[in-house]
Amino acid sequence: QVQLVESGGGLVQPGGSLRLSCAASGSIFSINAMRWYRQAPGKERELVASISIGGSTNYADSVKGRFTISRDNAKNTVFLQMNSLKPEDTAVYYCNALVRVGITSPWSEIWGQGTLVTVSS
Repeated sequence: QVQLVESGGGLVQPGGSLRLSCAASGSIFSINAMRWYRQAPGKERELVASISIGGSTNYADSVKGRFTISRDNAKNTVFLQMNSLKPEDTAVYYCNALVRVGITSPWSEIWGQGTLVTVSS
């Protein structure tokens, strides 16, 4: 069974930085796209950033220029570097990955448990 475990959330002042990590573990043959989503209180979950297996990235307009997504394929890990944080970035951040456990297995979408980021003075 494949699991995603996030870490790095916490409380930070406006203008500060945090780095989120998400490590995949279990019987993994291959990981395709990896993504970060977030869900603020009372709002729907939204896509923040994504990165392909080849390293191509996409960002939500609200975080462009402030957040950077990266991955370490050898360690099955994805990162989200968040700079110039704003109170509106406060949310639970979820890691998401498209994974397969064997060469003939179908792709499965896996979610992490989420990590809380609070931006407040």
